[in-house]
Amino acid sequence: MKIAVLGVGLIGGSIGLAARRRLDAEVVGWGRSPERLQRAVELGAIDRAAGSLAGACEEAEIVFCCAPVAALPEQAREALAAAGPETAVTDVGSTKGELVAAVGGDERFIGGHPLAGAETAGVENAREDLFEGARWYLTPTDRSSGLLYDRLQRALGALGARPQAIDPQGHDRLMATVSHLPHVLANALASEAAESLTRDSERLPDVGPSFRDATRVAGSNPAIWGDIYAANREAVAASVDSVAERLREAAELIRSGDREALAAWHAAAGTDRSCLLESESATGPLRELRIVVANRPGTIAELALALGEAGVNIEDMALHPAPDMTSGAVSLWVAGDEQAGRAADLVRELGHTASVLDAPDA
Repeated sequence: MKIAVLGVGLIGGSIGLAARRRLDAEVVGWGRSPERLQRAVELGAIDRAAGSLAGACEEAEIVFCCAPVAALPEQAREALAAAGPETAVTDVGSTKGELVAAVGGDERFIGGHPLAGAETAGVENAREDLFEGARWYLTPTDRSSGLLYDRLQRALGALGARPQAIDPQGHDRLMATVSHLPHVLANALASEAAESLTRDSERLPDVGPSFRDATRVAGSNPAIWGDIYAANREAVAASVDSVAERLREAAELIRSGDREALAAWHAAAGTDRSCLLESESATGPLRELRIVVANRPGTIAELALALGEAGVNIEDMALHPAPDMTSGAVSLWVAGDEQAGRAADLVRELGHTASVLDAPDA
């Protein structure tokens, strides 16, 4: 397998390391800095550097676009123009709506976003295990090729990630709440503390661990985050408005001095957090869901999105086309009997035949 990585920084370099060692893939890199590309070769993140974007994409089975968010639409368009008809093209950006609207009409493009990273940047900090156990969102459309989606999902699983389909707008709303909003709040808290605590003193007082934890991401990578805020502005602004209303309600509750109500409010937030974290780690024995479908564009995307929106994660997938290519079977593996039953019900509601089987022993 040949993989192209366009932009070899922390994420691109980690993709390259994992693909070379876990997929035994040939990884070709491209970027605007020859020095950085040479460093990526030295570190083993890529096998070789291409002289052009088109050269990197030539004969690649998967192309990963790893440019900054603002540059991704143009990079993805160039990659699609250079890639072959059976090449899957994806990206790693944290906003999807504008990008998918720009290039999502091409069946070869499937937007992606790994929930992985580090406080440090650059290929020097790339790690083979960066995606181990990490959620990797995919945003197929009704035009996406089922065969290419299957190839991409399998490759991401081999990198250690946990792929899950989600629609682009749903992705951006989710990220606005769980990723982008925390940066906004960290920025606001850091600025509020700096202003209020230095009003009467030139020296900042010592701060506790809770402040350090809550503001860890404040001001990180300004150019990158400027692009993210701008690209996802409506969803982020809506989340800011929503949390502002919650803060106003909290202020009223605190002013009331009602100790029992305050303790209950505080405890409820802890319960909410625990539920969110527990849902991330829910697992169970794998069950195979065998589905019979007609061979038409968008079927795999329809299935993946329906299950993803219902919180059913596809752990693995296999396609079994009929000899005449007019229909076929899809095997999906999901974790646990409950998810398998829910998945089967959803698939039947979509008009397909579905049966649940035990996964074969590994």
